[in-house]
Amino acid sequence: MKNKSNSKYRKFSKNYFNENSNSENFSQKTSRKLENYRRDSNNSKNNKFSKNKKDYDYQTKQNYKHSPKTSNQISIHKNNYEFKETNLEDFIWGKHSVLSALDSGRPINRVWCTPEVRSSEKFFILLKEIKNKGVLVEEVSWSRISQITRGAVHQGIALQVSYTKTLTLKELVSLSKVNKTAPVLICLDGITDPHNVGAIIRSAEAFGCAGLILPQRRSAGITGTVSKVAAGALENLPISRVVNLNRSLQFLKDEGFLVIGLSEKSKDSVFKFKINSPVVIVVGSENKGISLITQKYCDYLLKIPLKGRTTSLNASVAAGICISYLTNVT
Repeated sequence: MKNKSNSKYRKFSKNYFNENSNSENFSQKTSRKLENYRRDSNNSKNNKFSKNKKDYDYQTKQNYKHSPKTSNQISIHKNNYEFKETNLEDFIWGKHSVLSALDSGRPINRVWCTPEVRSSEKFFILLKEIKNKGVLVEEVSWSRISQITRGAVHQGIALQVSYTKTLTLKELVSLSKVNKTAPVLICLDGITDPHNVGAIIRSAEAFGCAGLILPQRRSAGITGTVSKVAAGALENLPISRVVNLNRSLQFLKDEGFLVIGLSEKSKDSVFKFKINSPVVIVVGSENKGISLITQKYCDYLLKIPLKGRTTSLNASVAAGICISYLTNVT
């Protein structure tokens, strides 16, 4: 039985190699493939090295520092870093720092906090009080605050300071009627660019307007950029932050103010408008203008007639033109 099994094995092995290898055995074929693979890999490495050496010159440390691509990248990163740092000047984060700012009565523009922090004993009453004063308090996630503070240790709360104290709408109306029979107020609807807000504040104060009204949402706050663009006008112009813009316009109408909205789609020219009464000028954003709901609260919709091919004006420029005219006719 043992010799029989060996003969079968030899017969099987002979037939197998005869069927699968025509002129060479299996071991020779395998070794030849292995040699070809090593030779091809060595050639590819040499070609790659020679190609890189031929096509791409090696840069020394001095050339790398002075290469135009690298210098541009360094300047871009440097500018971005400086831009981020200047933006963070308006922000305060961390429980102890924010609590000190709230207790000191410092003007605040906006607060971001997690639901856990807002419902805590330390912050619940304080945040409720400043929200009633017109400060926007938002409940957001932990990651959102990390994004705002750019990865700082915020402990679940951050705020943006304001560069001036704000008044309630009732206080602003009472103050506007002191020594003025036809005060002019400016109301901004959806203007989120701080440069436009600062420029409008500067024009409003220069032409003797009685105050400015800003909604809590969909509006730029009184940040450092707004203060710089206003060029000192922020210190002399009363500002009110309101929770609901449309309710505030209705309140102003009840107090005897006429609400005038600026709209490029209107048929009436602002230069033909003449009336002697308290006025509220509503200025919308450049892209969308005044919202449709807010337009329903306007007594008049006026436009600035244009003679050139330009179809619209910058929001701050349009506001400056209308403020200049309406402050002289009212």
